[in-house]
Amino acid sequence: PREQQLPRDQSSNTHTDMSQGQPRRPEGGEAMQADRPIKYGDVFDVSGELAAQPVAPRDAAMLQSAENEVLGLGQTQKGGPAAVMQSAATLNARAGHVGRGQLTGPVADAGVTVTEADLPGRRVITESVAGQVVGRFVAPAPVTATEPSGALDQDAVTIGRALEAVAAAGAGAKPVDQSDSAAVQAAEMRATGSNLTVPGGIAAAVQAAADQNERAAREEDKVKLRDVLSVRRSKLPADKGATREDAERVVSAEMRNKLDLTTTPGGVAEAVTTAARLNQERP
Repeated sequence: PREQQLPRDQSSNTHTDMSQGQPRRPEGGEAMQADRPIKYGDVFDVSGELAAQPVAPRDAAMLQSAENEVLGLGQTQKGGPAAVMQSAATLNARAGHVGRGQLTGPVADAGVTVTEADLPGRRVITESVAGQVVGRFVAPAPVTATEPSGALDQDAVTIGRALEAVAAAGAGAKPVDQSDSAAVQAAEMRATGSNLTVPGGIAAAVQAAADQNERAAREEDKVKLRDVLSVRRSKLPADKGATREDAERVVSAEMRNKLDLTTTPGGVAEAVTTAARLNQERP
């Protein structure tokens, strides 16, 4: 496992142990009142001195930095612990409960950590503040690079084939949402080598399905992944063997758009990751 730890606000160390405990889903609605600060105990399942402390701006900045270092997303994970802290700290500072450069005592003493533990086919990310777990989620295991990559072979598993696999698998019955749209858009861009969505292409179709599903009144009226991914051959103008970089980009896109910080089992991110791994492991 690897860990990004930021004690205080300017150093990092590596450890092999991972904090244990189950964080609860952040729920800050009732706590967000102007007459009192939002405390750690309001938004996370923590105890002791930390629970009674207001969330401060530098606390959030430290966790965001550690989160980005390990996840490599380049931005705050939507709905993740750092985003929750950032929102709470902003409200606290706006109400005058904390200074904009304030650092909470327990965080100054114990720092923040983001750890990554590799398991078969999965990696478990655990985020902690002052030694207490505030978030944990699972993502596909990263693809190990080899030279030369089998992705260059003529019979390599392509990104398009990975999308078809999603349509044929159990995840194909899943209603399309914005995380699927983001993942398919990233996959299409990697396959075509373009930074633009192809007009009338597979990414555009999935985005339209996600938008339609948000307006659907009944579950049975929602468009499923298999409905849009099974027709990819006619809507993906170019294709290529899936690589580690492709998988990382698609996983990042899918995770950034899911509140629970996970990838869909058997979904787009996992399918492209599997394709990339098969290509890397080719003799």
